[in-house]
Amino acid sequence: MLKKQVPNLITLLNLMSGCVGVILAMQNNLVGAAIFVGLGIFFDFFDGLAARSLNVQSELGLQLDSLADLITSGLVPGIVMFQLMEKAIGTEYEITQEWSSGSVLDFNFPIFALLGLMITLGSAYRLAKFNIDDRQTSSFIGLPTPANAIFILSLPLILIYQPEAWVLDLILNKWFLLAVTLLSCFMLNAEIPLFALKFKNFSLKENWFRFFFLAFALVTLVWVQYLALPIIIFSYVLLSVILNFIGNKEE
Repeated sequence: MLKKQVPNLITLLNLMSGCVGVILAMQNNLVGAAIFVGLGIFFDFFDGLAARSLNVQSELGLQLDSLADLITSGLVPGIVMFQLMEKAIGTEYEITQEWSSGSVLDFNFPIFALLGLMITLGSAYRLAKFNIDDRQTSSFIGLPTPANAIFILSLPLILIYQPEAWVLDLILNKWFLLAVTLLSCFMLNAEIPLFALKFKNFSLKENWFRFFFLAFALVTLVWVQYLALPIIIFSYVLLSVILNFIGNKEE
């Protein structure tokens, strides 16, 4: 039935957005890459919503969703971090040879920048674990890849649109970028329960923390613009840790 394919078609739009994001990131168009990652995350939210609304959840949809997320929220952030590290080191990647000429090992980019692709590896491991972990049906364990992608993609946006001196010095420091990369890989796979922004109902008693977080995110975005994005992700993790502590204490 066509109804069964609606969520899969939305997931493929997520994948297509990610593919365009990869191309733009490789061309060092990091703003364009961020836009298409955001578009992909939008589709990623609605494919699950469509599957639940139409009652057509399937194993195929689960696997396809993870494959799309690996590109949109795993590969693109990895390439973006590669580009940031390359810029921090002070070199720019340019194609100076024809595809068929030159040595295979004649890299014209800093090897250090390849460490940025650890984000892609960490995302792949996280998505593989998610697919076989039955504990993550109503919440997450470890930072979801879309949230991590937003965190990583916020860095070039801050550089471009809020280029204050301290921001430039911090983000364009290769050791800071390496620390962010390692933190990203850790948070993706850490055994830390995080709440999901999925509303089963709109009861204030059951969803107060979701309403609080969304209101905080909106106010912060208006207040500090792109600088708000990493603040929101860190606040999401912090609020989840606090809720877990309160829940364990009540038990």
